[in-house]
Amino acid sequence: MRKRVSSIKPDQVLGRRGFLKGAGLAAAATAASWSAARAGEPDPAIVKLPDHTRYLGDGVEARPYGKPSKFEAHVVKRDVEWLTVSRQSSVNFTPLHELDGIITPNGLCFERHHAGIAEIDPAQHRLMINGLVDKPLIFTMDDIERFPRENRIYFLECAANSGMEWKGAQLNGCQFTHGMIHTVMYTGVPLKYILEEAGLKTNAKWIMPEGADAAAMTRSIPLEKALKDCMVAFKMNGEALRAEQGYPLRIVVPGWEGNMWVKWLRRIEVGDEPWQGREETSKYTDLLSDGRSRRFTWIMDAKSVVTNPSPQAPLKFKGQNVLTGIAWSGRGAIKRVDVTLDGGRNWRTARIDGPVLPMAATRFYVEFDWQGKELMIQSRAMDETGYVQPTKEELRQVRGTNSVYHNNGIQTWLVRANGETENVEIS
Repeated sequence: MRKRVSSIKPDQVLGRRGFLKGAGLAAAATAASWSAARAGEPDPAIVKLPDHTRYLGDGVEARPYGKPSKFEAHVVKRDVEWLTVSRQSSVNFTPLHELDGIITPNGLCFERHHAGIAEIDPAQHRLMINGLVDKPLIFTMDDIERFPRENRIYFLECAANSGMEWKGAQLNGCQFTHGMIHTVMYTGVPLKYILEEAGLKTNAKWIMPEGADAAAMTRSIPLEKALKDCMVAFKMNGEALRAEQGYPLRIVVPGWEGNMWVKWLRRIEVGDEPWQGREETSKYTDLLSDGRSRRFTWIMDAKSVVTNPSPQAPLKFKGQNVLTGIAWSGRGAIKRVDVTLDGGRNWRTARIDGPVLPMAATRFYVEFDWQGKELMIQSRAMDETGYVQPTKEELRQVRGTNSVYHNNGIQTWLVRANGETENVEIS
């Protein structure tokens, strides 16, 4: 059932000018409010000498592969068990509400599998290039790593990210509504170098990468895209791909839906037309309300989400707070992000911080004062092409509610007076 709420009053939101003025006049009061918890009785954590100041900790040999602090054990990928029949053909979600910056740690990158995780010995792995080429070739991993390599930061988003929200507010957590995305630095070889090594026939127009998992995942990719910016990657964030991310080799298709980023890459066939496989006919198409279907909808359009506050990260303190989130676009770089705290009546431009790169996540912030009144939070992204993130209703008017894929509609979080936050839609 869709959750709908009425808009809140505009006087519940502090405008940018008012915020700056208030911040300037009340700096001392703000500092006092931040330190209020330390006023009065002495803080036991300060008075008592903790054990970690009296005893030696573990030596360097105790943790040969670094892991997060035990106090961060709750920061993990999570799945929704009822989403699919089996977990071998399922997904888990990146904890976006626990992250900052733009890079996703390797251990927190969401997973989507069609036949479980393939465990492959890189010494035995091969990449075949065949089809409409002058010289069919087979490469070892050592061969691949001898090509000139590049480092590129890209987001990877499943086409079904936010798919449950087409019919209304469903999953109550940013991790679950938007967590089928991650952003990492890929190291690998531009695909054009490998295809040039094999030589392309004059009638070559498409490629079909194939995975070495039990599903033998395949997708058709236009040759123009393959030669433009696709990569064959073997590292992410400086270390080898994780097994769940396609170790030892995957294809990177910047800005396009994640299903095309075939993992455990073992073969690339070159052809003159698309293969019309399962993943581009019965799946990864959009049934419209008039009975027609959208197909070959590769590009992930501009999208954003506020990660804090959100249902899994409610507001805890009155006074100064920081709103943050990420925005991304498969068409290029994010140019601007607007944020509203009153359900769209008033918008302000968020502060973008950190790298702003084409087809990569962009981090934004809004500093605001909260005094316990209800807020209706949304974010709206614009990319360098001028594309503006639509509302969910604008999407439904064009595409109906039968879709699963490519839902880039504006997300709404209702922050209640006690700070609890809920996934809602505005009536």
